[in-house]
Amino acid sequence: MSAPETTATDRDISAKGAAAVRMRGVDKAFGPNKVLAELDLDVEPGERVVIIGPSGSGKTTILRVIMTLERPDAGTIQVGGRHLYHQPHGNGLKPASEKHIRSVRSDIGMVFQHFNLFPHMTALENIMLAPVKVHGKSRDEARARGMELLDSVGLAHAANQTPGQLSGGQKQRVAIARSLANEPRVMLFDEVTSALDPELVGDVLEVLRRIAEEGKTTMMLVTHEMGFAREVADRVVMFDAGAVVEEGPPAQILDEPREERTRSFLGAVREH
Repeated sequence: MSAPETTATDRDISAKGAAAVRMRGVDKAFGPNKVLAELDLDVEPGERVVIIGPSGSGKTTILRVIMTLERPDAGTIQVGGRHLYHQPHGNGLKPASEKHIRSVRSDIGMVFQHFNLFPHMTALENIMLAPVKVHGKSRDEARARGMELLDSVGLAHAANQTPGQLSGGQKQRVAIARSLANEPRVMLFDEVTSALDPELVGDVLEVLRRIAEEGKTTMMLVTHEMGFAREVADRVVMFDAGAVVEEGPPAQILDEPREERTRSFLGAVREH
């Protein structure tokens, strides 16, 4: 991955006044398929940004490169003013060490489509694991926080149940609680309702609404739930062919899109 020269803006940025996420010139390709093309995107602290677009447009890849699950081919990403894949070096930047990447990544949480819970652990143990093993919290502290989070997602009664004893919606709520246990600055949500039966979607969306209403956590959400996007987003970003097509407040993008590509996508969504 290339390491571009740092600019005065990059050097002067402070964590206090920084964007929660700043992407500049980010490229990513899988073989001949370019899924991110010189992407520039800023997300402000506490902002709720919903990313929409057709399947294969690259929207999930945005989240995966921020979470370091995929490494971009070029460009820079900052989280809270700290470079993710680079470190300052003289007047420029050099590729970051794994220690540096892990440090920045600790400010990020991600919830996936398919839960990714450890099947041999209880719901509470899944939530306690990272605070104890990664962040050095005591088991008593992690347990108390874990129970608090399970209660917040309506699952205090399921603390000692394993994932195999939970419904899909319950598993997803445990996964959300697990990510919140690390107290991330930025939460990424990748189509978190797409693997659920329709009757289970509402409970998960209600948890996300509560997180959004608290306003403490920056949220980036990839979703096909347009009603949910309208309700929780500060900004909707329409993404296609590796680039932002248009962006703006939910009412503008969902009701009065300027671009034909957005209109055709929303028309196709409404037909289903």
